[in-house]
Amino acid sequence: MHIFAIANQKGGVGKTTTSVNLAAALALQGQRTLLVDLDPQGNATMGSGVDKGDLQRSVYHLLVGLASLSDVRIRAEASGYDVLPANRDLAGAEIEMVELDRREMRLKEALAEHVGEYDFVLIDSPPSLSLLTLNGLCAAHGVIIPMQCEYFALEGLSDLVNTIKKVHANLNRDLKIIGLLRVMFDPRSTLSNQVSAQLEEHFGDKVFKTLVPRNVRLAEAPSYGLPGVLFDRTSKGAQAYLNFAAEMIERVNSWREE
Repeated sequence: MHIFAIANQKGGVGKTTTSVNLAAALALQGQRTLLVDLDPQGNATMGSGVDKGDLQRSVYHLLVGLASLSDVRIRAEASGYDVLPANRDLAGAEIEMVELDRREMRLKEALAEHVGEYDFVLIDSPPSLSLLTLNGLCAAHGVIIPMQCEYFALEGLSDLVNTIKKVHANLNRDLKIIGLLRVMFDPRSTLSNQVSAQLEEHFGDKVFKTLVPRNVRLAEAPSYGLPGVLFDRTSKGAQAYLNFAAEMIERVNSWREE
């Protein structure tokens, strides 16, 4: 079971779009996939076709010890994967978890009981560095960083890399950067191409080959309760995420051979 946090401390960079579409694309390629929504906004939940307003239990109940993972998970039938859903209740979890033992390990311990059930677990992290984000980073084997190729994105990236280093040093020795995914990419923009080249120069093979373009079909898909790869599989955005899933599977398989 490979557990990846999809994280970036900058908001609006396509974390949830990446989480939902990668989960659906992996499922389409026969991978048993669980998507964990750690953002109180619940966008990954809604984007998977699960109504966050109807939840009896959410990831909040899991983190504060009121329910098990089996109690909380929901099958997103249309999307083909399981979801640990979130809603506004999750905002209160941070305050309640402060009092709990091993508060940053709650998600890790819950997932450990289900090791053989999934090939991939994807964690959609909130943009702030919070106890929720920390739970995601402590549970994960690695971090996938979606980022736009623009000037301010590079600033945010250095903050995130420092955070990952601290978590690696103090809480999770397994944690590493799996790779950077360039999203909302505009090949006509000189700046996009310059920043993309800088990333490749600095991070080398940590930069995924896949480029996800700006794509209106990806943006429309959540309002239909579907990932973009299912809403319009022929769109350029969907094709990019299908390629990205194949690249992820290939990368994971290469680790097994090492």
